[in-house]
Order: sequence, then C-alpha cells, then structure tokens
Amino acid sequence: MAGPNTDPPAGRESFGSRLGAAMAARGPLCVGIDPHPALLKSWGLDDDAAALLRFSLTVLEAVGSLAAAVKPQVALYERHGSAGIAVLEQVLAEAAGAGVLTIADAKRGDIGSTMAAYADAWLRDGSSLAADSVTLSPYLGFESLRPALDLAAEYGRGVFVLALTSNPEGASVQHQGGSDSVARRIVQAAAAENGRYQGAMGSVGLVVGATVGSALEELQLDLAAVRGPILAPGLGAQGATPADLRRTFGGAYSRVLGTSSRDILGAGPDVRALQDAAKRTLDGLRAV
Repeated sequence: MAGPNTDPPAGRESFGSRLGAAMAARGPLCVGIDPHPALLKSWGLDDDAAALLRFSLTVLEAVGSLAAAVKPQVALYERHGSAGIAVLEQVLAEAAGAGVLTIADAKRGDIGSTMAAYADAWLRDGSSLAADSVTLSPYLGFESLRPALDLAAEYGRGVFVLALTSNPEGASVQHQGGSDSVARRIVQAAAAENGRYQGAMGSVGLVVGATVGSALEELQLDLAAVRGPILAPGLGAQGATPADLRRTFGGAYSRVLGTSSRDILGAGPDVRALQDAAKRTLDGLRAV
C-alpha cells in the first residue's frame, strides 16, 4: 500500500524530479564507482583505503559533469572496514558538494526496526552515509521496505528496488509464478507507490538488468506504467549496447538510466581518458 503524499524539506525537489532534470540536461548515463581490487591494481594503486579514496575521487572528477548519477558499490568500500566506510562518506559528501546525484548500491532489505535503521543510515538528513538514493532488495516482501519508502519521500530521496536482474540465479525467484511472477508483483507495487508523487517521474525506481532480453515480454512486465526511473546495469563490459537497451525497454526507454562501470573505469587512471570513455557511452545512449 502506497504511503501518504509527503512533501520533501523546503527547497528540495523530489528525487524523481531531480533525476529527471539531470537526465534531460546531461543524458541517461549512470557511472558505477566500483573499486574492485583488480581494477585498483590496473590503475597502479594498492588495495587499501587511501587508494580507494584516490580512485573514487578521480572517477568523480572525470564523470561528475557528464553522468546523470554515480553509483558507488557499497560492498567494495565495506570490505575495507571502518576506513572504507569513511572513504564512502567522503565520496558521498564530495558528490553532493559538486551537485552530482548518488545511488548507494547497498541492496538493503530487512523487516521492522532493522529496515528502519537501514533507512536512517542511507536516507535521513544528518546521516554521514545519506545518498540521494539507495538500492533495496524486496525479497522479504515489498511492504517490508516501507520504512525506506516513507523516509525517502519525507526527505526528497529515492530508492531503486530490485525487480528483474541479469544474474542467472535471479530467475529462480524473480520468474516464479508465471504470468503472476514475483517480478511482476514488484513492478506493480512500485507503480502503485509512485502514485504518491507528482510530476513526470516518481522516486521509486526499479533495477532491471540491461541484459534481461526477452524476459520482460515473457513475464508481461509493464515498465512504462511504473512512472519511475529504471536503473539498468550491464551496459558495456557485461554485454549490453545502447541499441539493446532501446530494444529491451521499448516505451519505457525515456526513463532508463543506462549503467556502465568496467567499460568506463577501465580507461583510467587518466581523467581525460575516463571522460572520453564516458562520452562515448553517453553518445551511444543518445543516438538510439
């Protein structure tokens, strides 16, 4: 059940409105900030917190004016313990200061007070981890995410709920139910939740893999009806092209945020090379 209409803090537009404006101004690109150990090594960096910060700020410098959003992969900061979390806090603060929208890729999901605590960490003003949006896992039930859904609306932030992912293991859960699949119910719940938002785009988005192919049609998922942003990871190194995104998402393509990580990050550490890689990806997304 969708929560009540809630106005964000004075002077702050809803996340959906801010993301829609960024996509219109810059283009539909999200760049993942994924400091994998192998990638750090390829940049000539050590696998430690200092290198993590240098890597992250270099990516932010390179793509901050090009991408509609950046998406730090939270687990790759958590693996460095408290020092890694401190780096993530700094990256989120630097992005906010530069006016770059952030998607904390944390995939949180729990129930009751635990879910409320996750929501406080990622979505409440005053938290050092507060991002513009966060990814969530709905597999304890979509309504278990209620604390995050309501807090996001209250503070003008957003969420991206896992719906149809590209990993082969995901089908064993997401495809279950046939024409009334788990994925379809998540899509329908997100569409209902976006009824609380005014404007062209709501703040409850979905994560749908860029390489899901015909699964959207087979499962009869109406993404155009969701009226929220669609985060589509898998662009570039994972095999999807901009033309694939257009073909896969059809009438919902205008709200698709194509997400690329390795294909762009592999061009580093040179800032100009990173920018050129991001521009090539962005040009491809615009061309289709």
